Amino acid sequence: MKRTRILAFVILIFFLLNGLIFANEDADVYVIPINSEITKATYNFLNDSLNRIVNNSPKAIIFEIDTYGGLISEAEKIKNLIIGLEIPTISFVNNKAESAGVLITIAAEKVVMAESSTIGSAETIPNTEKVLSMWRSFLRDVAQLRGRDEKIVEAMADKDIYIEGLSERGKLLNLTGREALEYGVCDLISNDYHEMLSYFNVSYNNIVKINESIELKAAKFLSSSFMSTLLLTLGFVGLVVELFTPGFGIGGTISIISFGLFFAGNILVGNSQWTSLAVFVTGLILLVIEA
Repeated sequence: MKRTRILAFVILIFFLLNGLIFANEDADVYVIPINSEITKATYNFLNDSLNRIVNNSPKAIIFEIDTYGGLISEAEKIKNLIIGLEIPTISFVNNKAESAGVLITIAAEKVVMAESSTIGSAETIPNTEKVLSMWRSFLRDVAQLRGRDEKIVEAMADKDIYIEGLSERGKLLNLTGREALEYGVCDLISNDYHEMLSYFNVSYNNIVKINESIELKAAKFLSSSFMSTLLLTLGFVGLVVELFTPGFGIGGTISIISFGLFFAGNILVGNSQWTSLAVFVTGLILLVIEA
């Protein structure tokens, strides 16, 4: 009787483990977009998405990249997020990975580039020796970790690095998808999720796309470098017009809307806090009183 119970227990454990194994084999692959300007909002979106996804035990995560770059500080944080994952990761450059996008791209274990895509032109702004040296060390470290050619990756950031037959003297390196494949910067040219997952021997159940919310997209647009400058300019011009115009008119309306959109976008993406808005409003009130 005792032996029967032990045998039944062992069989039960076997089926439970078997179920877990098969459940893992049927796990999903998630696709997370990294597009537009790399800002704090990009990092917050990725961090929140990864925290939710990891609990589902995914078979792999594809980071679909299409960016001209952005903030180095946020790119470094995103790089650390990707490297810290204990899940197979794939960077899929769907169009372009420029500037800060280069670091994010090579942070994944595998790199896939779409047809007619490019990667490179990763010089910092400002490109002082101190900043550039730090940025090159980031790129070199990740290239060594992932087995990429560190000199090629560094040549994307420093125009003083010359690679005969590949780069031009005094020019930043930018590679097409085919060139990236030839020189080992990427592993595959493909536009199809199923093809790349099959190539890397990833078995999966479904491909799940994670999309940015409309609120986040609007906030990222409003907090972008171009829009922030435009909104601040309109806000101050409207304020000056209002101060020199009797009564309350179109200048004040434009000023309020512009400043409101500027702070709303930056607060939503995490670039600013409500205290900043309070101090700014207090300053405007004092200016009006003084006028």
